[in-house]
This record gives sequence, structure tokens and C-alpha cells, in this order.
Amino acid sequence: MIRINKLAGLVMAFMMLGSTAVFAQQLPQQQQQQTEISDAELTKFVKALQGIQVVTQQAQQKMMEMVQEEGMEIPRFNELHQATVNPEVEVVATPEEKAAHKKIIGELEGMQAGVQEQLENLITEQGLSLERYEQIAMRLQSDTQLQQRIQQMLQG
Repeated sequence: MIRINKLAGLVMAFMMLGSTAVFAQQLPQQQQQQTEISDAELTKFVKALQGIQVVTQQAQQKMMEMVQEEGMEIPRFNELHQATVNPEVEVVATPEEKAAHKKIIGELEGMQAGVQEQLENLITEQGLSLERYEQIAMRLQSDTQLQQRIQQMLQG
């Protein structure tokens, strides 16, 4: 089971890169296959997932505003950030850009606790444990029947 702070960290990292968040680590294949998912449980999962998408979109918008308020363009911020997390990426940055990047990262880290709490609440308010949510999320990645069930729920 992943810890919530790791979950929020992943959300923040993926949002900064413009990707969708991944909420679970790989569970053993046998454990995924042994777990049955009822329609009621799947409904709870879908409602939590929809809430998570709203929260991450709002957080992403706020993050973009923070970057722009510091006078930096999003692509440039992402370029600088990549260089700070990946030693193989080299970027030339002015002292002002470095200072702005550092300030933005501090603000984003400050946001993390609030986003973390919102994500946890969205899952538990639906009556799912965080561990169960993660199990369903992982199974969804490889189970086409489960994907179809979710599509039917979303369309119906």
C-alpha cells in the first residue's frame, strides 16, 4: 500500500508535467485476480475517481497561476523542474529563474498537504479504504472487463 503523502507527491509531480496521476503501485498479479469487485464497490470507486479528477484539475490550475504570477511561462518552469529532478537534463537558467523556480516549488509543497487531505477524503467518503481504492485502480489498468464495466456505469 502506498502512503498518502507519496500519493499526493505523485499527483503534484504528474500535474506539473501535464500528465494524469497514478494512484497505486503494482500489486502482485495473483492478488489482483483474486479480488472480486462488486458493482456497488465499483460505483464508489468511480465517484471517488471523478472527485479526484476535479481536485487535480483545480490544483493544476492553481499551480499554473502560481507559476505565471512569478513571471514564468509553464514550459520554462517544466524545463527547469526537469533539470532539478533529473541529473541528465542540463538547463541554463538565470539567477532570477532559479529563485522563481525555488519559490514556486516551496508554494507547491505548501499546497501538497491540502491536496493530500482532499484526495484521502474523496476516497474514504465513498466508503472505500485507501488500500481498496489502490487495488481497484491497479486492476483497472490491465482488466478489460473491469474497464468495460466502468464505461457502462459512466454511460448509464
